[in-house]
Amino acid sequence: MDETEFWEIIDSTREAAEGDPEDHADLLVERLVQLDPDSVLDFARHFEARYNRAYRWDVWGAAAVLLGGAGDDTFDYFRCWLIAQGREVFEGAMHDPDSLAELLDDFDEELDGDGEDLGYAADEAYEQLTGVVTPDLGLPPQAAEPAGTPFGFDDDAALAARYPALRERFGPA
Repeated sequence: MDETEFWEIIDSTREAAEGDPEDHADLLVERLVQLDPDSVLDFARHFEARYNRAYRWDVWGAAAVLLGGAGDDTFDYFRCWLIAQGREVFEGAMHDPDSLAELLDDFDEELDGDGEDLGYAADEAYEQLTGVVTPDLGLPPQAAEPAGTPFGFDDDAALAARYPALRERFGPA
């Protein structure tokens, strides 16, 4: 599976789910079980590589603005959700996390930002196809610390300065 096919699967299942992350995860599993196990592993590698790529302080800060704060688990689920938004949104956020203000049509804190189930979709599909757990994907492990310069997410003034567009559009009223 190449990168284009990976993003096509992400996009088609997201559109069918009408943006609901839980429905998206279910549809993603349904789509992946139509593939052979090696293709599911390829999908899992593409997903995991992007998940690890998004492990950055600046992306975490954007999650904190959108979600009104973001602990470790919340940021993990946010990265899964971010990948599920498709190539344009994901790559835009990797280039400039504040650009999410323009890239996202809307953001509902109750529905959006939590893609926990999406992170398990490939594992679930692989297990359904083979009856065994997903083997090691052969990718380097996630870094011990996010990339970039750490900063405090509880400093509203710092967040407003770093993410002016996100704060203006999606920040606290």
